Amino acid sequence: MTLFRLDASILPSTSTSAELADLLEAEWSAAHPGEPVIRRHLGADPLPADAWMLATTAGFTPEGERTPDQRDALALAADVTAELTDADAVLLAIPLYNFGVSQHVKTWIDLVGAAAGVAANGLLKDKPTALVTVRGGGYGPGTPREGWDHSTPYLRRILADYWQADLTVIERELTLAATTPGMEGLQDLAAQRHAEATDAARHAGRTLAVTQEGKHL
Repeated sequence: MTLFRLDASILPSTSTSAELADLLEAEWSAAHPGEPVIRRHLGADPLPADAWMLATTAGFTPEGERTPDQRDALALAADVTAELTDADAVLLAIPLYNFGVSQHVKTWIDLVGAAAGVAANGLLKDKPTALVTVRGGGYGPGTPREGWDHSTPYLRRILADYWQADLTVIERELTLAATTPGMEGLQDLAAQRHAEATDAARHAGRTLAVTQEGKHL
């Protein structure tokens, strides 16, 4: 059994999404000692921004006429897609940046789409998948920025509705409350949200491991 883990924080050493993903991974590994975890870190090692364009245009170009860059992009697209399809379970740690999905995450998603084509619909059908997402501020009902999180709904649409994964979402808000002037009054709530997300990550890790085992019965 294998777990594929994707991280996307641009600050790996202080990443709050990685903190939660580490807890989830630890629970999965405890249930599957010695089993491999395949990793890709889009923040530390981003994909080329033009890879999707090159892979897509290569699809409209006769094989003998493709440029070396197009061939490299197709190979990269095949690699990132195989990491998903070959894994038994998937863990994605993707923060909210600038109210949406960051460029490096979108490139990864688009490359998977370029490689899978129409088969992307159902690519992860019923595969145990966990999405860890974190937000610096508050975006819940009644907050000034309610509805400004354009990342999580998009990721749910791709992962659950289009790729058809068996999706669990772990969310944490107010990650910047401890360090941002003006958010001092939210620090107690932020601590509560942290504790809730920590518990949710551990529970999701155990659930992911059990669900994965069930797929192999």
